[in-house]
Amino acid sequence: MNPQQYSECRAQFRKLHESGCFMLPNPYDVGTAVYLKHLGFKALASTSSGFAFSRGLPDHAVTRDMVLAHLRELVAATDLPVNADYEHGYADSPDEVGENVRLAVQTGIAGVSIEDSTNDKASSKPLYELTEAVERMRAARVAIDATGEDVMLIGRAECFLVGHEDALNESIRRLQAYAKAGADCLYAPGVRKREDIETLVKAVAPKPFNLLIGLASPLTLDDYAAMGVRRISVGGALSGAALSAFARAARELKDGRFGGFAQNEGNAAFNKIFADAAKT
Repeated sequence: MNPQQYSECRAQFRKLHESGCFMLPNPYDVGTAVYLKHLGFKALASTSSGFAFSRGLPDHAVTRDMVLAHLRELVAATDLPVNADYEHGYADSPDEVGENVRLAVQTGIAGVSIEDSTNDKASSKPLYELTEAVERMRAARVAIDATGEDVMLIGRAECFLVGHEDALNESIRRLQAYAKAGADCLYAPGVRKREDIETLVKAVAPKPFNLLIGLASPLTLDDYAAMGVRRISVGGALSGAALSAFARAARELKDGRFGGFAQNEGNAAFNKIFADAAKT
């Protein structure tokens, strides 16, 4: 895409957040991004775990430069807006977070998520202190604004994921602070109870709330829309589904059986999808 196309893509992405509820699936490579475009999704988001697994690494083990290259690939793969899962900004200090966000914007992304996890859940400090987390979020906002690009900033509170003793109220406290620091959309991965979701939606309103659905759910997009959720991402769930199917088939092969291929859709269908995409 050229600069004008980037601008149009970013404007489309921001408009999606104005009303309703949309699905924001997470591809983990070029092929999955192209396939999701084929299905008609309106925007995509990267996944830190899915990308790491595709490189044979555990989550949080990829480097900033690896992620930047991956984001460039995803952006180039389709004409859809891409939201970057940028973990904790690949730095501790606000200045370094700002510089890394500037580099992310250069890849052509339409949104970037910054979380308040230190990525060290084994330590006594799995989350940055609120003052520090706000400074990091504000630095990300300043960096985006300095580029002159209309890239959305998503503020993530990781309280549920790290097992905070008062995850709901601490998430509210943090998300409201991130909104004041310039986050355009708020996100508390790990929240599952309906009443907690509704509470978070109200707490950050009028700004949009992103909900993570990483496990099978009896509820639908319409159900979550009725709660006020604006967008739904699935994190590494699609990667997990693909790896799980691969693992099941591979284990059958190890036992000398081929039943793991029973639900394969066939190469011809995928070949046509990718051939058609390559023409556009």
